[in-house]
Amino acid sequence: MSFLSRLLGTAPDPRENVRPLWHRVIELARDPAYYADCSVADTVAGRFDLITAVLSTVMVRIEASDLRAESALLAELFVEDMDGQLREFGVNDVVVGKRVGKLMSVLGGRLGAYRSALNAGDMEKLTGAVGRNVTFTDGANEAVSAAMVAERLMKLSQRLARFSDEEMLKASAIW
Repeated sequence: MSFLSRLLGTAPDPRENVRPLWHRVIELARDPAYYADCSVADTVAGRFDLITAVLSTVMVRIEASDLRAESALLAELFVEDMDGQLREFGVNDVVVGKRVGKLMSVLGGRLGAYRSALNAGDMEKLTGAVGRNVTFTDGANEAVSAAMVAERLMKLSQRLARFSDEEMLKASAIW
């Protein structure tokens, strides 16, 4: 895409190719079972934690393929969505950039923690990462809840490994 095309907005947005994948990430992170069965807090923090966990799982799969550029586009959609959410919460323009920067840093840290555990197939390490990075309801047995979330993420990772890159981008409901 040329500079002029980007500046004038005449070229198609390359993020549109991964938008179905982003929507699927959000759909999976909103699965009621995480909140009802795994005791993830149904709060802004808990929902953010699950979005980053599911997004990290998907990004780890993408990194293992020829879709590396799509991983960056997916991160851009994350930023776009978080920017919009912050503005809806009434965060002013001056602060939005700083907050989005912090959220990206959080995503990067979590991606690193989840990546090593998912790539190694290490449930103990993944459970530890989930326990440190997911907000659970008050009174929840966090060790049990973290193990349940980690098991779901590992199963998602295993399912994603079976799909072609093209199927990943289509983000069909079968995965």
